[in-house]
Amino acid sequence: MGEVKIEDKGSATVVKEKASQNASPDFVHLHNHTHYSLLDGLQKIPQMLDWVQQLGQKAVAITDHGTLSGAIEFYKECKKRDIKPIIGMEAYVAPRKHTDKSTREDRTPYHLTLLAKNEQGYKNLIKLSTIACLEGFYYKPRIDRELIEKYHEGIIALTGCIGGEVGTNILADNYDAAKEAAQWYKDTFGAENYYLEMQPHIGWEPQDKVNAGLRKLAKELDLGLVITGDAHYSKSDQHYAHDILLCVQTGSTIEDPNRFKLDQDLSIYSGAQIAERFPDDLQALENTVKIAEMCNLEIELGKILIPTFEVPEGKTEREYLRELVYQGAMWRYGDIPKEDISHYDETSAKAKLPQPVLERIEYELEVIARMGYDGYFLIVADLLNWSKNQGIVCGPGRGSAAGSIIAYVTNITDLDPIKYDLLFERFLNPDRISMPDIDMDFADDRREEVIAYATEKYGQDHVAQIITFGIMAARNAVRDTGRVLAMPYAEVDTVAKLIPAPIQGRHIPLEKSIQDDPDLKKEYEGNPRTKRLIDIAMQLEGTIRNAGTHAAGVVIAPEPLDEYVPLTRAAKGGVSTQYIGTVMEELGLLKFDFLGLSNLTIIKNALRIIKRVYGREIEVGEIPIDDKKTYE
Repeated sequence: MGEVKIEDKGSATVVKEKASQNASPDFVHLHNHTHYSLLDGLQKIPQMLDWVQQLGQKAVAITDHGTLSGAIEFYKECKKRDIKPIIGMEAYVAPRKHTDKSTREDRTPYHLTLLAKNEQGYKNLIKLSTIACLEGFYYKPRIDRELIEKYHEGIIALTGCIGGEVGTNILADNYDAAKEAAQWYKDTFGAENYYLEMQPHIGWEPQDKVNAGLRKLAKELDLGLVITGDAHYSKSDQHYAHDILLCVQTGSTIEDPNRFKLDQDLSIYSGAQIAERFPDDLQALENTVKIAEMCNLEIELGKILIPTFEVPEGKTEREYLRELVYQGAMWRYGDIPKEDISHYDETSAKAKLPQPVLERIEYELEVIARMGYDGYFLIVADLLNWSKNQGIVCGPGRGSAAGSIIAYVTNITDLDPIKYDLLFERFLNPDRISMPDIDMDFADDRREEVIAYATEKYGQDHVAQIITFGIMAARNAVRDTGRVLAMPYAEVDTVAKLIPAPIQGRHIPLEKSIQDDPDLKKEYEGNPRTKRLIDIAMQLEGTIRNAGTHAAGVVIAPEPLDEYVPLTRAAKGGVSTQYIGTVMEELGLLKFDFLGLSNLTIIKNALRIIKRVYGREIEVGEIPIDDKKTYE
């Protein structure tokens, strides 16, 4: 959408008029946590935006803890609703260097709200989040002042909650340190891009003290004030469910008096509620809209970002692929030994190959060239041929890629699409533009060698694994809720077992199950304890419970990955993206599936044993698929 505007009738005049008329004044939430703030934010992005839309607010920000994982989902969902998306994050700033990881001080970083004004700001957020996760992680993903100075362009900074550097010093009665910090951020970002962040937890002594200190600083340093809600859930009646979620995070029960809890209302307020809490700070209310007007980020989706394959000097990717295809065709269809195919060029190969083979090759090459996927085939062929040359057992090919003669002659697959009458269009269709997807199967005990080869060939900063998020499904939500409520295990287990199992991997929402499943419905309607358990669990259901690593997905980018996506440390070591696989594809980055299959390891071991015991070397690809003895 276009700019978010309010009428200009002088300082905060329109806001006052609307407040006096009991209309909701213009207000933009600039500090919001979604469930990508793992086990801290309760709200899922679509539900959050539905509520923002219901409140009539025209823009909103996402500011999860140290991560941008939800940014693209948020961006797309905002666009669907004609809400202006503001991409940001709540950063953690190390008191010393982001690489210092030894003292108690290093474990308690300051909070800082960062918002992208434009593409430069978005790219700098990606850099900051990546460095925080890969280099600065110590209890939290941390940055420092030096990094902020380097990557501040295109970013608006707010002082954060009371845990920010300014707020922390105000609470500690160290006003001079608070002023020094505010002055440094003002000098770094510029007064127009740095705001002192008040929050509406009125009556809570620490917040009242910080708000008062920020008002004083605003006058002394000529800085703007802004109001944010630090929302962790959408509606105020979700406070208890959020409390349960925090207990899941900390492993405590709701009865534990010493557990971590947040008593403040961290819901998404209406503009009228904010104006009511800040009757003398209406300019700060108006500044939320001003900041929203300053943020104009457009993220281009649907690009094709295939890495460049290094080809022999003087050749293009297209020319080199044609050369490999016709040489491979002489091996597959011309009965030429593999070691002799380099003697053939396209002209000499065409003279010897059958017409149906030539027609199929030219058709597929034309489609591949038109769609710009020459480099993709070169990359996949190189990965698989290298693996086979290293003695790594690879799969024969599966899925729609088996319908490609180009895949067959370049040794990507071992299935002849002409012999078996397989369709190429199921793999690549010129009338339906989609990224190619060839699953590469390797013996599971050597998969990591192939990833290491790809990393070495394309550069460590160009290759990463892909993050996944584990969702709290119905049964897990019930079990987690029951544990937090300190209910007897047997009681919770009985309810959990009544919940219908997923159908073809798709979980059935609790809301549907309590209507459709007669046993669960009876228990829900007839037992108040069960009803309370399920009612709470339904609010937790669907939130992200943990992060993991995609079992097969690896992304390879044409430029360093942090030019496109934020990165983090993978669950089992190495580097992974902060965006899930579908988002990578939407951004145009190429996802390669490196699958490690135990069956291939078993086959490899069987071949090794046969060779040792019987002295025979068997080529799996040469075993006939219609061998009678096999089927007896």
